[in-house]
Amino acid sequence: MLLYDGGKDNVPRSSLGTVGFRKNNIINQNSANRAMKPFIVIFPLPLMFFLSCGSGHPDKRITAENAYEGVNKYCHEVYDWSAAEENPSIMNVEMGAESDSAYEVVFRSYTGATVHFYVDKKTGDTRIVEKVPNLNIENEAGTIDLSEYLEKAEKHESKTP
Repeated sequence: MLLYDGGKDNVPRSSLGTVGFRKNNIINQNSANRAMKPFIVIFPLPLMFFLSCGSGHPDKRITAENAYEGVNKYCHEVYDWSAAEENPSIMNVEMGAESDSAYEVVFRSYTGATVHFYVDKKTGDTRIVEKVPNLNIENEAGTIDLSEYLEKAEKHESKTP
């Protein structure tokens, strides 16, 4: 295989000898492979670094304050707080237990039901479990990405003077 060299001497080259073209410089495939070796050796290094850093996103380590703030924002968007206007103590969001891997944030409704949010400390992924203690009912209600609600809270705070 012959490749264009782009060199200065305008002498075409090939593994079979000189080619009859004077305007283009041509080199054989072996020369091209030698020119590519530094690229092949250098290319995997950044790729290996990128892959060793996970998905390439910075560590989203969540603090207890972040967990509370994000869940509180979520609860105020999703649940109807009108019942708490006259008596604010019947509905609230509070911190629950903490494990090595997650924070628990609990929403208490005016009905007596509780919604437990288990916030992963490393990722912010949040598992939601609804509980009705009087009836001994527990229901997995899904998951949310807490970072979405933290971003909304930050945008809201930046708008207020």
